[in-house]
Amino acid sequence: MSLQQTHPDGRVALAEGVVLDDPRFANGDLAPVPVERRTWRTYNYLALWVGMAHCIPSWTLASGLVALGMDWRQAVLTIALANLIVLVPMLLTGHAGTKYGIPFPVFARASFGLRGANLPALVRAAVACCWFGIQTWIGGEGIYLLAGKVLGPGAGHRWLTASQVYGTPWTQWVSFLAFWLIEILVITRGMETLRRVENWAAPLVIVGALALLGFMVHKAGGLGPLLDQPSRLGWGSGFWKVFFPSLMGMIGFWSTLSLNIPDFTRFGGSQKAQLWGQTLGLPTTMTLFAVLSVLVTSGSQAVYGAPVWDPIALTARMSNVVGALFALLIVMVATLSVNIAANVVSPAYDLSNLLPRYVSFRTGALITGVVGIAVLPWKLIANPHVYIFTWLGVVGGLLGTVAGILIADYWLLRGTRLHLADLYRRGGRYWYTGGWNLRAVLAFLVGGVLAVGGSYSTVVAGVKQGPFPEGGVVPALKPLADYGWAVGLGSALLVHLLLSLGHRGPGSTRD
Repeated sequence: MSLQQTHPDGRVALAEGVVLDDPRFANGDLAPVPVERRTWRTYNYLALWVGMAHCIPSWTLASGLVALGMDWRQAVLTIALANLIVLVPMLLTGHAGTKYGIPFPVFARASFGLRGANLPALVRAAVACCWFGIQTWIGGEGIYLLAGKVLGPGAGHRWLTASQVYGTPWTQWVSFLAFWLIEILVITRGMETLRRVENWAAPLVIVGALALLGFMVHKAGGLGPLLDQPSRLGWGSGFWKVFFPSLMGMIGFWSTLSLNIPDFTRFGGSQKAQLWGQTLGLPTTMTLFAVLSVLVTSGSQAVYGAPVWDPIALTARMSNVVGALFALLIVMVATLSVNIAANVVSPAYDLSNLLPRYVSFRTGALITGVVGIAVLPWKLIANPHVYIFTWLGVVGGLLGTVAGILIADYWLLRGTRLHLADLYRRGGRYWYTGGWNLRAVLAFLVGGVLAVGGSYSTVVAGVKQGPFPEGGVVPALKPLADYGWAVGLGSALLVHLLLSLGHRGPGSTRD
C-alpha cells in the first residue's frame, strides 16, 4: 500500500490514514502541510520578498558598498548580479517545499539523515539568531534616534545623551528591548499572521524609501549630485579586489533563505506560484532598493561631505517632526516584517526539529528571541568591513556548502523523488547509519574547510578589520576566501555526488 499520494499538479501528500506517531521526529509543525492548506499564490511570494528585501540591512548592504569606495553603478551591478545568482539555488530548494509540503529541516533529512539533519539545521538556526539580533538592534536604534528627534530639543537631547551602560546610552538599551518585546508579541501569532503582515507592509516600505530619496534630492539641490559622485576604486584592479568578496557577501546575505525557503514554499498553491513569485520578487526588488539606497548614500556624501550609510542616522538629521514620526513607522514595519519572516521562521522549525517532543514552532521562536540578544548583535554591524567581508562572507561560505549538498541530493541523485513517511520514521530510507548520512557530513566538512578555511581580515590604515589573521586562517586557502559561497556550494555538491553515486542499501539515494 502506498503511503503517499501524488496530485495531478505534481504535489505530494501523505496517503489518507497515515499517521506520523514518532514524537522524536514529528510534531504538528514539522508534518507535511495538507494540499488543501497550501494556498499561497504568486502575490504572496512577491509580497514576501518585497517585505524582506526592503529592509534596513538590505539598505546598508548597498550603501556600505558606496562607503567602501564604489560609485552607484558599481554597487547596483554587484547587488543585481548577486541576487540573480542566489535566485537559482533558491528556486531549486524551494521546489521540494511546494511538492511535498515540508520545512527545511525535514527536507534536509533526505540528504543528511533523520538525526544528521540537525547539523545543517542548527548551523542555519545559529545564523538566523544572529540576524534576528542584528535586525532587533537596528529596530531599537530607530526608536532611540527618532524618539530623540520627536521629543524636541530639550527632552530629546537628554534622551540621546543619557548615562551610558556598557558604552551605550541606557535609553538605547530600553529602545532595543522595547522593539524586541514587540517582535515577540507578533511571533506568537503564527504563519498566517506573517502572510497578512507582509501583504500590507511591502508597499509601505517602498513609499518610505522613495520619501527618503526625495529628502536627499532636495538637500542636494537636484538628482545630479547623487549621480555624479565618483568611484574611489575606478574600474581597474582596485575595483575587482573589492568586487569579488563583496559579490560573495551580497550572495551570503540571502544564502540563508536559499536553504530554508521550503519553510515558505511548503504553503505554495503550485510550483508556478513560488517560481514566479520569487523570480519577480527577489532580484527586481533588491535591485530597486539598491538603486534607492546608493543614490541616497551618494547624496549624503554630496551634502555632508562623507557617506552616511546608516539610513536611521540619516533620517535622524531630518528637521521635520512629522517626517521623523513617519520614518519611525517605516523603520519598525520594515524591520519587523523581515525579521520575523527571514530570521524567526527558520530557527523555530530548526529547533523544533532538534526536539520535536518538547519544542513547538512557538517555543523555538521564543528561544530565537533570547539567543538573538546573547550574540551581541551591535558588534556585528559596527563596521562595514566586518559586516560585508567577515560576517557575510563566512556565513555565505558555510551555507553555500549546505545548499550544494541539498541540490546534489534532491535534483541529481533522487530526481526530486522523496518518500514522505520515511522522512519521519526511524529505520527507513533516510536512517542511514544511526540516523546520519556520513557521506553528506564529509561533503559538508570538505566544502566548509575550502569555503571558509582561508578567511582573513583586511587592514585599513594599519588597523586589522576583523577577527581573522591578515594572512588567512589557513594561508594556503586564502585565495579561495573571496569566493567562499561559490567554493562551498561547488565543492560540497561535487563531493556528495561522487561519494553517493553507485551507493546502494537501506539509505540509498537511488529511491
